[in-house]
Amino acid sequence: MSGRIRSEAFRNKVMAAHDAAELVENGWNIGFSGFTGSGYPKAFPEALAAVIDAAHNRGEEFRIGMWTGASTAPELDGALARTGGISYRAPYQSDPEMRTAINNGTTYYQDIHLSHMGPQVSQGFLGKLNLAVVEASAITEDGDVVPSSSIGMNRTYLEHADKVIIEVNSWQSEDLYGMHDVYYPIGALPPNRVPLPIQNAGDRIGDKVMKIDADKVIAIIETNDPDRNTPFKPLDDDSRAIAGNLLDFLGAEVKAGRLPKNLLPLQSGVGNIANAVLAGLLEGPFENLTSFTEVIQDGMVDLIDSGKLTVASATAFSLSPTAAEKMNDNAKFYRDKIVLRPQDVSNHPEAIRRMGVIACNGMIEADIYGNVNSTHVMGSRMQNGIGGSGDFTRNGWISSFVTPSTAKGGAISCIVPMVNHVDHTEHDVQVIITEQGLADLRGLAPRQRAQAIIDNCAHPDFKEPLREYVKLAEKKANGMHTPHDLATALGWHVRFLETGTMAQ
Repeated sequence: MSGRIRSEAFRNKVMAAHDAAELVENGWNIGFSGFTGSGYPKAFPEALAAVIDAAHNRGEEFRIGMWTGASTAPELDGALARTGGISYRAPYQSDPEMRTAINNGTTYYQDIHLSHMGPQVSQGFLGKLNLAVVEASAITEDGDVVPSSSIGMNRTYLEHADKVIIEVNSWQSEDLYGMHDVYYPIGALPPNRVPLPIQNAGDRIGDKVMKIDADKVIAIIETNDPDRNTPFKPLDDDSRAIAGNLLDFLGAEVKAGRLPKNLLPLQSGVGNIANAVLAGLLEGPFENLTSFTEVIQDGMVDLIDSGKLTVASATAFSLSPTAAEKMNDNAKFYRDKIVLRPQDVSNHPEAIRRMGVIACNGMIEADIYGNVNSTHVMGSRMQNGIGGSGDFTRNGWISSFVTPSTAKGGAISCIVPMVNHVDHTEHDVQVIITEQGLADLRGLAPRQRAQAIIDNCAHPDFKEPLREYVKLAEKKANGMHTPHDLATALGWHVRFLETGTMAQ
């Protein structure tokens, strides 16, 4: 054994992953740890996939419901999606094979705001939770679970599951102990809720470990496998320009007296553009920054190393392989500067609103009136979930969205007349940023927003077609508040690509 299982009662439950997987029954709902490729079980999912495949080969029905914290990795989402045995998936995914299963109708998918997942599980809306499978970095002498590189939904799943399997992963640094802040809320549901006792991003309000009912534990699996992390793309001219536009905006807000010199707590969505924005902050003028977000990316670690970021609060890491290795080697240093919390705390609307978080998230497209699509391609094909972007957009002091102005090598505009799926409405979106510029939508009526977005954010190749659309809509619309020509709007991309001009 690795020495990470320090409780004798739990050592007696160690077994191979395939033996643990054989304990699962058809129709179970399983809550897995894992959030943006961090802290997910490594051995059990592939063993369970083999059990499901074997059942299908015998002509037997075997399907499960799969709940996580957020996206995971190919060893979990991909392995189980390939079996065709996932009946239901929530709350966030970004795996190509899981995406295929959702889009071909094999798997039902519910895209739940991450702050809403805990209450929905607790109230039973997703059904009975039969099993929780959670990765840990250690189990203490007292039988407490030390989380690994994410917390996500772990506390809630351990609390509500009938049975529990723990994967103890000795690849995860033992020095993560003390980085976690596991809050057990008093009165988790109305009418007994109490205010979340967080005033500052670095406040610690909970325990270093997760409590567990030892009688629920049916298996312990030992692993020594790294998180599956993806390198970030190198910074390009567009991402640098987007970061520069945001920094200029924040500087103007400071000058206007609407932000303090060290800004307010920062939130950054997942991905290359968001990480580029963090890299821009490294070169920017702001000092003594704080972060209240959901993931720690490479750029945030670099900001900590530079001394510009004093504390970062999140629920998980989303690091490149190089940065993950660095975190493992230096976890003792970082654990005083990083707080990992359950996702119903990291994404808590009350804390986000009270602290005035500055939200910055990516998107697929925005329309001329400020509505944002984060999740769908052409209206009905799921790309990835909404994640926590809604939690921060609806409740942040400033809500911004970033994207290059075009996609597919410049063939498609990311600024469109009407988004084909709405994740964030015009009422919540305050700032849109591309490499072309920035549109501050605060205080603007819809037609004023359209002018600002087209003038400042659209690529030059698409400015005139978008202006043509506005003129056409104003002629055909039955009202001038938010003029649309519905017959033209949703097919705008296709018609422009085929004809090179707007359909009249």
